Amino acid sequence: MASKIKNIEVLELGEKGKEISSPWSSTILLVKLTSDDGLVGFGEAPTTLMTLPVKESMEEVRRVFQDADFFNVEKNIKDFYRNSFYLSKSMEATSALSAFEIASWDLIGKAVGSPVYKLLGGEFNRDLRAYANGWYSNCVTPEDFVKKAKEARAKGFDAFKFDPFGDNYDKLSKEGLKNAVNIVSALRDEFGDSVDLLIECHGRFSTRAAIDAGTALDEFTPLFMEEPVHPELEVGLAELKRYIRTPIALGERLLNKTDFARYISEGLVDIIQPDLTNSLGILENKKTAAIAEAFGVPVAFHNAFGPIQTAATLNVDKTLPNFLIQESFEAFWPDWKRNLVKTGYKLENGRFTLSGKPGLGIEVNEKILESSKVDGMEPFDPVEPPWVVSGTYKKPTA
Repeated sequence: MASKIKNIEVLELGEKGKEISSPWSSTILLVKLTSDDGLVGFGEAPTTLMTLPVKESMEEVRRVFQDADFFNVEKNIKDFYRNSFYLSKSMEATSALSAFEIASWDLIGKAVGSPVYKLLGGEFNRDLRAYANGWYSNCVTPEDFVKKAKEARAKGFDAFKFDPFGDNYDKLSKEGLKNAVNIVSALRDEFGDSVDLLIECHGRFSTRAAIDAGTALDEFTPLFMEEPVHPELEVGLAELKRYIRTPIALGERLLNKTDFARYISEGLVDIIQPDLTNSLGILENKKTAAIAEAFGVPVAFHNAFGPIQTAATLNVDKTLPNFLIQESFEAFWPDWKRNLVKTGYKLENGRFTLSGKPGLGIEVNEKILESSKVDGMEPFDPVEPPWVVSGTYKKPTA
């Protein structure tokens, strides 16, 4: 069986004319691997104001994977690790490697005629519960959030993640806290216990501010509070857990299983959120999930970029006894991104299902792939940070 990578193409895709926009919504980085017998595998890397350095790192990784045996997933990763020196601390390097690793699994599955999840241990979960993200664009007031949440509920979602903290950063003003409480209270009043509410903090608070937010929102029983403190404040997580009942979730900024093992073993996190596209891909995250399972910690993968990432993540979700819930932006993507993949997975009534086709199970729309190619597009908005959902980074009116 032929198994060499003969051609590598690094692709930047975007919505032309949308240069001032959130990078996670308007750009995608892909790698397209072609084997010596014509099989094609796709992988994805994250963006978020890292598009250009990650793209450059993908060109470096190309040198290791060119002509490599794509079945040798771990060896190929370690070959780059040996030469990288800074891999364990470089998001650019781990992201680039993740894209190649995911594309390798796509090739492996196609070469042996099996979906990736069957090669990882088979199906444990059938329908995968999703939570909606990206639904609350241009929401500032409680009324805004309720209106948009009702629209998302009509699409079948019964779990909603959102950031109710507006433009508060590091500190949390009395007005900002009051508005956040009013937003969460309004959603709980509207839906009762029929939905789960997931509180996004985007890792931007001091320990004191996170404690204020967490204690104030505890009564609304969120499913979790995500990245409540600045990522470097590990000690702040332990302090926060003394004050709040809401589970703490994090992981999109952790780059490998060793990072996760430390947070889990030290009791700093209740739910882990690895991102396949920056933490070395499918196999590494299968290992990370196993470490979490040993400690009774559930997994809710971060998934904020494109459909290749979604397909790869779902293939791991299918196999996990400790799967909790899956992040989804799909229902709120622009058309070009939604149509990039023709088939492979479905999102209906707030649940994901996979096609079961070989590899990642997807069929990429080559017309969209070609028409959406861009070069060097690094969206930036000087008013709103790149991690916000558009239109929410404004001071609430009285």
